[in-house]
Amino acid sequence: MTTLDNRPAAPVHTTVDHTLSPAARAAIAAGMPASTRRAYNTDWTAFTAWSAENGRVPLPATSQTVTEYVTHLTMAPSTRTGRPLSPPSIERALAAIRTMHNAADVEPPQTKAARKVLSGYRDRLAQAHDPAARPRKAEPAVPETLRIMLATLNRTALSGKRDAVLLLLGYACAARVSELAALDIADVVETPEGLIVTIYRRKIKAFTETAVPYGRVPSTCPVRAVRELLAAMAEEGRTSGPLLVRIDRHGRVAPPMTRKGLPIGDPSGRLTPTAAADVVTRIAEVTGLEGQWTGHSLRRGFATAARRAGANLERIGRHGGWADGSRALLGYLEEGDRWTDNPVAGL
Repeated sequence: MTTLDNRPAAPVHTTVDHTLSPAARAAIAAGMPASTRRAYNTDWTAFTAWSAENGRVPLPATSQTVTEYVTHLTMAPSTRTGRPLSPPSIERALAAIRTMHNAADVEPPQTKAARKVLSGYRDRLAQAHDPAARPRKAEPAVPETLRIMLATLNRTALSGKRDAVLLLLGYACAARVSELAALDIADVVETPEGLIVTIYRRKIKAFTETAVPYGRVPSTCPVRAVRELLAAMAEEGRTSGPLLVRIDRHGRVAPPMTRKGLPIGDPSGRLTPTAAADVVTRIAEVTGLEGQWTGHSLRRGFATAARRAGANLERIGRHGGWADGSRALLGYLEEGDRWTDNPVAGL
């Protein structure tokens, strides 16, 4: 269609132009990490249940409904802990509400008032010296700590060899446990200089080829640890497939798991991210380390130690697959600089 002066008429959008198909919505959801999807689904289920109990509409929700819900979360004890949710958990609930609205092609509610409630809640917790006011952080597994943790392992056993690789490769690659668990044997290639580890970094949606050089001390060398694990796995007939696998109580690669005759878990025996994180926690408990030790301790430990050793921000970020300008990485580096670049020193 053209106008009288032969200029094209402005296009007219219809409902179709503003509609997403179920396949497109599913594809958008697939772009979110599975753990985040599960958490958001849990938060959304809780919000819809609260809305039904209080005669409110969850979708589309009004700003008043969201403000009332956040107020409820700051006061109501949760079924898991018996205490109101922590501020980060409430932040996640707000993110889930916005995400679900966007997924349904509905304008998300304004959250300005809800965030004021949350800000006041944080202040009350801090004034009361409540531990919930402080963010929970995994302790950084710096080299001194890693040496202590490695000393508890029986590295003649297959499980000890696997756990040593989990600790050393997780640290040397600054990998998340989900990235570690996803590694296959083919992703780890030894070269004269060390290892080239091909890791899919889920947060930046890209593969990185991370170089891991030989360590000066054999017992803490990730290259030697991987070599020993691969040799032991080959003796078990495993020369392909996942690098980190389940080990049964007899010290053998665990067979596929079943429940009521049906297969469950990864049929190849791949260690799950949760199980990989549990390895770190268990070793820390055996060692008697205080604080919160999780799979993320390895990633934080790398960033902290690299900064203390003088590595620059860009090299640390690219080695560990952090997005440019990552706030999480900047937080780790500030902790690493706490003593090495202290402005009080020398005054």
